[in-house]
Amino acid sequence: MINVIWLLFLVVGIVVAMFNGNAQVVTDAAIDYAEVAVELSLGLIGVMTLWLGIMRIAENAGLVKLLGKALKPIMIRLFPEVPEEHPAMGAMVMNMAANIFGLGNAATPLGLKAMKELQEINPHKDTASNAMCTFLAINTSSVTLVTSSVIAYRAAANSANPAEIIGPTIIATTASTIAAVIAVKLLQKLPIFQIKPEKEMES
Repeated sequence: MINVIWLLFLVVGIVVAMFNGNAQVVTDAAIDYAEVAVELSLGLIGVMTLWLGIMRIAENAGLVKLLGKALKPIMIRLFPEVPEEHPAMGAMVMNMAANIFGLGNAATPLGLKAMKELQEINPHKDTASNAMCTFLAINTSSVTLVTSSVIAYRAAANSANPAEIIGPTIIATTASTIAAVIAVKLLQKLPIFQIKPEKEMES
């Protein structure tokens, strides 16, 4: 779908430019920004390597595991239907800890494992459980302390202070996570989102 939208943008832009006699402007802009895209991509390599390396050191030093232990009491309250010692709980804790440190590459496999484990204890295999919905909402809006990728983008774009995004990011992701948790917990209570007993559905 997103490809169709982008195609429409391009086609409409080119057609409008042709009618306005600005076709050459569109061509020049396309070539100029193609060069900018290559320069930006190459510039990202060094900065991304630096930040991802720092985060990897933090992970190997045990900070992610330490944060995971700190999150466990909160997780038990957020996911009361998941047994405390179930593998799903461990995977979710580690996924969120990795997201908090901006370790997207480490968080993805942990998130997939968490979903697989949650599906194992899902009584209705064809419908996402409350725990799965809650985990997805929190994962999408995850609190992030260090946005290494955004810092890298800003540095590549010659920002005077690429790391100044850290403070606003913490505030924004904290607010989004609180909003996501409130929304998913409220929606779970609505009858329309609750699975009816099989006998009631048959009648």
